[in-house]
Amino acid sequence: MTAVAEIRASRGTVPARSAGMRIGNQVLRTGALWLGSALLGLAVWSFLAWWYGPTTIASPAEVWQAAGELSESGVLWTSVVASGQRILLGWSLGVIVGAPIGILMGRFNLIRQLLDPYIEFFRFIPPIAFVTLAVVWFGIGETSKVVLIFYTSVFIVTVSTIAATVSISENKLQAATNLGAGRLQIMQTVVLPSAVPGIVTGARLAMGNSFLTIVSAEIVASEHGLGSMIWQARNYGRIDWTFVGIIVLGIMGFLFDRVLRMSSTKFLARYGVK
Repeated sequence: MTAVAEIRASRGTVPARSAGMRIGNQVLRTGALWLGSALLGLAVWSFLAWWYGPTTIASPAEVWQAAGELSESGVLWTSVVASGQRILLGWSLGVIVGAPIGILMGRFNLIRQLLDPYIEFFRFIPPIAFVTLAVVWFGIGETSKVVLIFYTSVFIVTVSTIAATVSISENKLQAATNLGAGRLQIMQTVVLPSAVPGIVTGARLAMGNSFLTIVSAEIVASEHGLGSMIWQARNYGRIDWTFVGIIVLGIMGFLFDRVLRMSSTKFLARYGVK
């Protein structure tokens, strides 16, 4: 290799190396910030537990010990699986039903005028108000819990999809019409791709609300689940079990949302999902 070629090669590798170093430094910085934040949170939590006593706030050590007990007995993992299945099923049904309804309501004024009063009425009624009716109508099995989570998800997805559909530029629609596209083609090539970011946003918000609903759904007539575990902790006076249930719910919600975000960014990036 000549001297000129070596200089060119070295010039080409410097930016790549510097970019790799920047990414590595950013990862380390983010990891350090997360670690520092976690340590600070544990310190504050420990102080509050010491200040108010174990009957009010369980310490991190007590919660860790209680998590080990629940894990060894199998109660924790059974509860996680039961709650996770109910959330995923009810949330998935909410997205599957809510997205098409939102697109139709956003595109056709007649459908929107017919359904809008019901959407606006029911979405302000909290799911916990229907817990008793859900048990009476669907029994104490899985159906009542899934229906409540579906209820809390479908309206959020519908409203978010309506907003995304209504905001589609008229220029895009007119251009597709001028090119000879029919209604079905416009729906497939313009409306649906433009509505995808709104659907994803609604799905993420609905996922959060599903976790808010699962506790109230499982408190009534449920033998397994994190909500049932938290309720049993109250009956037995185990404040540490309550903390375990709350923390596990938070971890599950964080992981579910991360997976949803990463999957959406990977597979739906071409539609503008970030």
